Amino acid sequence: MEKRRVVVTGMGAVTPLGLTVSETWEAAKAGQCGIAPITHYDCSEQKVKLAAEVKNFNPSAVLDKKEARRMDRFTQFAVVAAAEAMEQSGLNLEQENTARIGVCVSSGIGGIETIQSTCVSGVSRGFDKVSPFFIPMAITNLAAGHIAIRFGLHGMCICPVAACAGGSNAVGDAFRHIRDGYAEVMVAGGAEASITPLAMGGFTSMSALTTADDPTRASIPFDAERSGFVMGEGAAILVLEELEHAKARNAQIFGEVIGYGSTCDAYHITAPDPNGVWSAACMEQALADAGITPEQVDYINAHGTSTPLNDSGETAAIHKVFGEHAKNLMVSSTKSMTGHLLGASGAVEAVFSVLALKDGFVPATIHYQVPDPACDLDIVPNEGRQADIHYAISDSLGFGGHNTCLVFQKWEG
Repeated sequence: MEKRRVVVTGMGAVTPLGLTVSETWEAAKAGQCGIAPITHYDCSEQKVKLAAEVKNFNPSAVLDKKEARRMDRFTQFAVVAAAEAMEQSGLNLEQENTARIGVCVSSGIGGIETIQSTCVSGVSRGFDKVSPFFIPMAITNLAAGHIAIRFGLHGMCICPVAACAGGSNAVGDAFRHIRDGYAEVMVAGGAEASITPLAMGGFTSMSALTTADDPTRASIPFDAERSGFVMGEGAAILVLEELEHAKARNAQIFGEVIGYGSTCDAYHITAPDPNGVWSAACMEQALADAGITPEQVDYINAHGTSTPLNDSGETAAIHKVFGEHAKNLMVSSTKSMTGHLLGASGAVEAVFSVLALKDGFVPATIHYQVPDPACDLDIVPNEGRQADIHYAISDSLGFGGHNTCLVFQKWEG
């Protein structure tokens, strides 16, 4: 059976750079930084003082007050981003078979803000008196669930949980679900809201987060002085659609998903394989799935977390896969601007990859100063670049050794 083609017909985003896709993308093109001192809580007694918070978020345009109170922040982000994506897609659900439209939305941690606050209240008031909405607000799948409920989508509704690779897994799994004939449309992406004292403390104690106090020297992927990632929050949602279905309704097409790879290092609970063997295998798998050669790739949106091990290991993997062509690749990390959105990062970076192809613009790795010989790639330092690009890949790597790679093609319809 011939594999069906899958295109992107809608996108929505709530990120540290903006409250919509267009705001986020314009900020990324301008090289703006979403990292600043933490305002969500009093961090004076903790080591980490910086994060990439979503600013001025108000879900009231999409959610009424009662709905919002019954959702953790990560779910609010997801539903607001999904509303934007669905509107942009132009889908008329009254004319669609909703059994053929599904949802695949990841979160790495889910409602940790709700978990933390409920534990505190449970200790003081008694655990049998916690809110009946505690569990539905806390569990990771409820972002997907709320999106399905809101739009009446009756197809497969799932939440892949793969740490920092989850958002990419969600897009990739949705892509395959359509390509293999199980759905016409999938609403896919990721959401995260883990800027809380508990989450930040947990990541700090394992030395994953930078303790830098200068936003311009905090999230610095591929820089020799990198010292850990900066926590971000937000959501991105893509509407993926079978090509002929999109054409039949004259949908606007933003890009095409053509390949997906997924492997596991099976090496360590948090550290990546330093040689990048299985992340390289993941890229090779995705390229084979897409039916293109390494030499056809123009741009890589790197995982690029700003941790010492990740960036050098990812560089090694890129060299392994692309050989001599690695020196011709543009490889940037947009986490230099957004921070690390954990389970939402791959979805945000999928949006960036699609728009980079559409607009012919590669976003920069900002705040780069000190070269590292172990990261000897063209990382598009400090300023974005106009470029006629036709194929882009997005890498995501997660705790547990999860590796995911998505391949996108410029839509030239």
